[in-house]
Amino acid sequence: MPAVTAEIDIKAPVKYVYRAFTNSTSLREWLCDVATVDPHPNGRMYLWWHGDFYSSGHYLELEENRKIVFQWYSSNDPDSTEVTVTLAETDEVTRLTLDHAVPDDGSWIMRATEFLEYWEESLQNLKSVLETGMDLRIANRPMLGILPGDFTEEQAKALGVPVHDGLRIDGVVEGMGAEAAGLQKDDVIIRMAGKPITRQFNSLLDAISGKKGGDTVEVVFHRGNEKKTVAMKLSKRPMPEIPFDPAELARKARESYKPALKEVEACFAGASDKQAMKRPDPAEWSALEIVAHLIHTERFNSSFLASLIDGNELTADGFGSNVTPQMEATVKANPSIKLMLDLLRRTVEEVLFFTELIPEDFTANKGSYYRYAFNLLQPNLHITAHIQQIKDVLASAGK
Repeated sequence: MPAVTAEIDIKAPVKYVYRAFTNSTSLREWLCDVATVDPHPNGRMYLWWHGDFYSSGHYLELEENRKIVFQWYSSNDPDSTEVTVTLAETDEVTRLTLDHAVPDDGSWIMRATEFLEYWEESLQNLKSVLETGMDLRIANRPMLGILPGDFTEEQAKALGVPVHDGLRIDGVVEGMGAEAAGLQKDDVIIRMAGKPITRQFNSLLDAISGKKGGDTVEVVFHRGNEKKTVAMKLSKRPMPEIPFDPAELARKARESYKPALKEVEACFAGASDKQAMKRPDPAEWSALEIVAHLIHTERFNSSFLASLIDGNELTADGFGSNVTPQMEATVKANPSIKLMLDLLRRTVEEVLFFTELIPEDFTANKGSYYRYAFNLLQPNLHITAHIQQIKDVLASAGK
């Protein structure tokens, strides 16, 4: 059975290269979007990519830090094939050799060529992830500057939107493509770059697949009952410099959080607890419920870090939605502006203290560390995006 072969040298300990093929979190960081694996002979190996491409198979052979053999059976292939990965470590460099065997049949010639191109590109990303932490798929992906929100039938009715599927905008990021194109809160996007947009955030990722910063795409959306079309220039993604020292990472993050938290607190100057707990509409959050949403986002950051350190990151098929009773419960347990703002600050501090305590082994696992740090150093993208929402809700409450 002939095979296509790809080789690469990676400046990383062999244990991390081996882990990249046998741990679901590590596989997501360089190869696919969702993975679930059970690394032992005959153990499952399921890999999924946005756009509904997947490969389903199982491990055939495993020699820790030396060899991985697994079955590859993608949704596009007429039959299963076999992939063998061999590893050899010398002088802090791991040589990775990947052989993808295909049937000795002329109909597989084109697929063999595609396999080789795919593995060569993917292994370059693996090298980047293990050496620098940076996932090139994210670094090269453009930004929209959109904060997605829930979109229920009740919201569609309240907004006067004549569709029941699409992605409602909860806010836009200042200076990015969505704001420049004139998109705003409560617009409901139904098409982008010629592709349908649904309530699932992944539909946005599918729409901009293959696009880069500077490209322009057509966006179709509803603003109330009016259907609009605009051209949106995709923003280039800024990649922050990541310190591979947990204490320094926490320090940089704390400096980034400070102005954002001050902005949130300034919104409530002169407001009463009654006003802060008043909803402008039964289907909308009060100002303090918005703060609760920020608190739960920070709690998620803590859970996310714990799952990465543990090597068992939770995955889901969709983007998920905000559960309003959860926000309401947090306000009921902390029924004042002071209590809620204090809780927000304490929750942020807990995340930052956890960051300082990141174990050395996890820091050396650069892909997971970088992914966590990348999100941590950009709190303003989420917190400040809700500032105007808080102001508007308080204004409607008679502040």
